[in-house]
Formats: sequence, structure tokens, C-alpha cells
Amino acid sequence: MNTILNFMKRNYKILLAIVLLSATLFAFKMKSGVDSNPDKDKLLLELLTFVLEKGHYNPATIDDAFSKGIYKDYVQALDPSKRFFLQSDIDEFSKYETELDDELINKDLTFFNLTYDRLMKRMEESKSIYKGIMSVPFDYSIDESFDTDYDKAPYAKNSAELNERWRKQIKLSTLSSLTERLRVQENKSKGIDTVAIAKSGDRLVNEDIEKIKSDDSADSGKTKTFVELEKETRESAKKSLDEYFGFMNDLDRDDWFSVYINSITAGFDPHTNYFAPEEKERFDVSISGKLEGIGARLQKKNDFTEISELISGGPAWRGKELEAGDLVMKVAQGNALAVDVVGMRLDDVVKKIKGPKGTEVRLTVKKVDGTIKIISIIRDIVEIEETYAKSSVVTKNGLKYGVIYLPKFYIDFENKDGRDAGKDIALEVERLKAAQVDGIVLDVRDDGGGSLSTVVDIAGLFIEQGPIVQIKSAGRKKEVLFDRDKKIEWDGPLVIMVNSFSASASEILAAAIQDYKRGVIIGSKQTYGKGTVQNVIDLNQFVRNSEVGDLGALKTTTQKFYRINGGSTQLEGVSSDIVMPDRYAYLKMGERDVEHAMPWDKIDAAPYTVWDKTANFSKAISNSKERIANNEHFKLIEDNAKWIDSRSNENTYSLNIDKFKIAQNAIEEKAKKYKPISQYKNSLQFSSLPYEVVQTAKDSILKEKRDRWHESLSKDIYVEEALNVLDDLQAKVVLKKTIPSKIKKEKLAKS
Repeated sequence: MNTILNFMKRNYKILLAIVLLSATLFAFKMKSGVDSNPDKDKLLLELLTFVLEKGHYNPATIDDAFSKGIYKDYVQALDPSKRFFLQSDIDEFSKYETELDDELINKDLTFFNLTYDRLMKRMEESKSIYKGIMSVPFDYSIDESFDTDYDKAPYAKNSAELNERWRKQIKLSTLSSLTERLRVQENKSKGIDTVAIAKSGDRLVNEDIEKIKSDDSADSGKTKTFVELEKETRESAKKSLDEYFGFMNDLDRDDWFSVYINSITAGFDPHTNYFAPEEKERFDVSISGKLEGIGARLQKKNDFTEISELISGGPAWRGKELEAGDLVMKVAQGNALAVDVVGMRLDDVVKKIKGPKGTEVRLTVKKVDGTIKIISIIRDIVEIEETYAKSSVVTKNGLKYGVIYLPKFYIDFENKDGRDAGKDIALEVERLKAAQVDGIVLDVRDDGGGSLSTVVDIAGLFIEQGPIVQIKSAGRKKEVLFDRDKKIEWDGPLVIMVNSFSASASEILAAAIQDYKRGVIIGSKQTYGKGTVQNVIDLNQFVRNSEVGDLGALKTTTQKFYRINGGSTQLEGVSSDIVMPDRYAYLKMGERDVEHAMPWDKIDAAPYTVWDKTANFSKAISNSKERIANNEHFKLIEDNAKWIDSRSNENTYSLNIDKFKIAQNAIEEKAKKYKPISQYKNSLQFSSLPYEVVQTAKDSILKEKRDRWHESLSKDIYVEEALNVLDDLQAKVVLKKTIPSKIKKEKLAKS
């Protein structure tokens, strides 16, 4: 979970020290190479080690133990399923297991060159292996099995063993697909609509649905033999592997060198990463929520680049000529000569299509109907709407509540007038106040973090003034970030929703609200547990007159943050006031389960005053706990979580079709017990605020997205319980003023 709490301005002293101490690096003047540039690679290693040693919060000791960590992470990253390297390769690599610290210090690329060349060789050999395996039918009557626990699996001793591993991996994949096709055909013969079942939340994924639909239309109800289905499954699997290797072929030496570098940075902590130039650009888009281009998402489809989606409001969407499914054949800059992009790397195609606002790009596309068309698009600023905060209103028990969803703590560091989460949440709160809501739920589930400054702004909306978070740098006194604005945007009932994937900035917000007792934290047992601050450092600033091109950037941990009560959120996260059962509660997915994670610790608390204006605070928490304990649906979710945990260690699958079917049917029978979890629906109706109703009337794509969100809210038992808590937080005087007379009479009659 590589989130960023960009704190660059406040860390200028640290960064300045790095710049001053690295004066010798400015002497480098490099020559560029065509396919690879060892000088550039060595320069990158020198820059990275220097910046990490001088700027990291707690720099690792570069010794033999560190070397072993690099070795383990890197080899695992190259071949996670152990289907490329032989044991002889590993034996050869292992000679360097304790030498990588010395290679790093000496800027020696021997180990990287060895592993890269060997990987390329083994991958090329693997193409022949899988194509040979898939050229003949599988015999599913043989009684054999395959263990998918790759961590415990040994490397293949020879080519024959490797071939056998590939065979079993592919056989398991095709067996799963084949049994699915057989089931679909059997259901069809019984008049059962498998596609409809799948759409209603059964076991099939969307890819399977689309495949079934296309097969149905192509065969018009024709019943296929087992031999035909086996061949069809094998061909489909081969196509998937062809696409996989096509993607792998798109990776160049620099991409693999980035993998090596990130194995080095991971030894410092999980959130210290190297960004190659393209990755840095994607990161900037992620944190700001906007880019300059045409507003289209692209994906690789064999040798072609396909338009997978148009971003609502972008120039391509406004032009109404480009469509999802179009294949990009050529790209031209304005009136310049068009460049053929068939077979080109996806990243390179993206570079050609993106560009500054106001410039023209001409795309030669093959439409879905087969026609060729040249489409001119003027590039513009594209805002990725899914990145931004959004809100909805719902009426419950005669009261109106607002739900705000914040996917990340975004900010545009390049433009102080650009959108940021702090300003947007303030605006959503104002809109909800205008709608006269009686309580607010702020949903930061799955929010991996973002800008630290926006956290302070958002927390400040709900308190009068005071400290929000404490920051500590290595060897320096702590710093406390305050909300100094006495104005309170919302002083009513507040609930913050979190889960196991709420991290970093989300945890600061939840911790501050919890320490002040300003609102109730409801969700998973604890949040992710990322209590560190990262800075993104442009590596190009350290090299003068470089001819090697863009060197990328380093995201490094420079600080730790602490709650205002003094405790760190590192590893421990934030414990919810109200814990709701979570299907994945027992799986290892938090910071505490990641290698090289920094430790938990504690510092002195900052002085703050607990909020005492929330009615029924303790009672609301106890009421919710009682409801959850007695709720059959929550009991089912808890039982499901334990079952999922018990199955996480079941890694061996039979490759005999009869035994495989029996095992899968047993799993499906057990899973039927938990089907009501996905079918749950509350009786609440969620809707957009007035300003958004106007927008959706003009924008069908936005309307569809909002309709889907509102539908998901109406199926969300967690949101429903958060609203129940808002009910319990209401003061009696509010209830008397807001409950309609008819409802009041009914309540009095019942009492």
C-alpha cells in the first residue's frame, strides 16, 4: 500500500542537506546508450544509496543481512511462481546472496546482469514449453494433484521438472474453466440461465459472463461435446498466456532494473520506493486526480492499443467520436506525419497521445465495425472523477443524513488553486448543511491516504481548534500540526467509517476524531497501520548536464506521525470504537504483516480538550455493539470470515476432473450458506444533492456511476449500521423538532 503523505515544504531542511551534501554528484556528465546504459544504472544506484542514507528516517545498515534481504525479495519478484528459474540458476545466483551490499557500494551490476540475462533466456524457453503443452489435449482422468503454495515449492531440478510444473499449472487453470463450461452447458440443457445467476452474485466473474454470452450467440444453443469444450478451453488458456507473454515482452531492461532497485529500497521499509519516470507520472496523476490529455483509458490487446473507457467530461468524451472498443492504429501530433503504433509498448503509445492542454492529437482508429477513421482531439485538463469526494443523502426514521465518500486525500501540489480533498470535503459539508441533514457519515474505507495537509483541513471542519497530528523526524524535536481556525463547519453527530485498508492519512483523521471523541469510529477491528510519512524526491536535481534522460524519483520515508494522545498508528493502526464483522478479518493484510515494517512506539501527548457536546456518545456505541451481536447477517459475515481463513491454507487441488468437481461442489455447497451476504439489501433510498441532479441530467455516464453508487449503498449493511449510530447520537430535542407528527404519534403509541 504505497501511499504518500507529502510533507515536502516542511521538510526543506532535510532535503537541503541532501542537496548540499551531494555536491559531488553534479560532476557527472553521462553519455546515453541505445538499449542499456550501465553508466546510468550505476548513477542511479549511487544517487539512491546516498539519498537514502542521508534522508531516510531510520536508514538500514548496508551489510550482509541487508544483502540477504535484497536477494530474497528480488529473486521472488522475478519468478514468484517458480516457473522460470531452475535450481541450477538459483545455485548460481545464491553465490551473491551476501555480496549485494558490496556490489551496491561499488556500483557493481554483475548480479543484476546475470539474473536479467538468465530470466530473458528462461522466459524465451518457457514460450516453447507452454505452446507444446497446449498443442495436445489434457487427460483429466489421471489421478494427480497440484500444490499452489509456491513459497514452499522447490525450484525445478531440470527442464523435465519445469515442463511438468508448467503442465500442471496450465492443467489446473483449464480444468477450472472446463468444469465451468460443462456446468453452463448442463444448466442450459435444463433451461437454467447461468448468466443471470452469475449476474445475481453467484461464483462467475465478469470475464466468464462475457465469454458465455459470446459463446451462446456464436453457437445458438448448440450442445458441444466434451472434446470440443476441452479444445475450446485450451485455446482460450493459450490466448491468455500469449497475452501475458506479450505484456512481458513489452518490459525492457530499465523496467527490470526498477524491480532490482525496489528490492533494495524495500530493505529500508515497505513504503520507500523508486519511481521510474512513467511511474512518477502515474503517481502524480493518482495524488492530484487530474492529467493533461484526451481523457481515455487504454489497454493492450495483443499488438493493438484499445480504448477501454472514456473519462466523463474529458475532451474525447466531449467529442463523441472516440468510443470504447476502438483500436488505435496511428498517432499524429497536429498536422505532423502519423506514427504507426501497432505493436508498440503501451507506455510509449500513452506518451504519444498525452500532451499539454490546447495541443492537437490525431488518432487513426479502427472502429468496432471495422471502419477506419481519423479523429482529431484537442487535449485538455482531465479530472478523474472517481478520485474525488462525493456525497449522498438518505432519509431514515424521519431524519435526513449525509454520506460522504473520500477515496483518497488528493491534492494538486503544482496548483494551489487546484482541487484538494480538504476544500472538497468542506464544500460537501456545506452542501449537506444546506440540505439540512441531521448527521454525517464520512466513509474512508479502502482509502490508502494522500496529502497530510488535507487531513488537518478535514479534521478541522469538525473541531473548534487544536492539534491534529504529531510529526517526528530522526534526530529532531517533534512538530505538532494544528487546526487554528476556530470555526466549526459541522458540530452535529459524526461517524467515521474505516476498514482494514484505511491507511496513512485515513488513520490520522480517524485517530484525531477518536482522541477528541468528536465522532464514532466504526468498521474493522483495526485499520491498516501505516504511521510513516514519505517525501517524493526528484533525482534529476542532483545531476548537472545529464544526457541519460529522466532519472525518475525516490519516495522515501522521512518521518513518523503520532496521534495527539502520543501513540503511533504504525503497525497497530486505529482500533474502531465499534467493530463490525469483516469477511477478511482473519487474513494477513496489514502493515504488521509486511516485511521490513518500522516498529510501533510512543511519544508525549499533545495538549487537547476532549469534545463534550455529542449526546449519547457512550450509549450509541453500546447500542451498536448490542445490535451487531444480535444481528443474524453480521453473525453470518463473521462465520464466513472464519471459513475464508480456514480455506486460506488449502493449496492442493486434484487434477482429476471427477475429484475436482466433487471438491468444487463441496465448496459451492458450503458457499451457498454465505450467498445472502452478497444479496443483502436495506430499505434505504440514497439520492444525489440538488447540484448533482442537474449535472447527471446532462451527463449520462455520471448518472450511471451515481446510480451504481447509490445502489451499492442500499446493499451495504455497514453503511446502514453507521446510520443507526447517527440515530442513537441524536439529542432528544432534535428528535422532537425533526420527527414528523405522524411518526411521533406512532412512537408514542408504541411506547
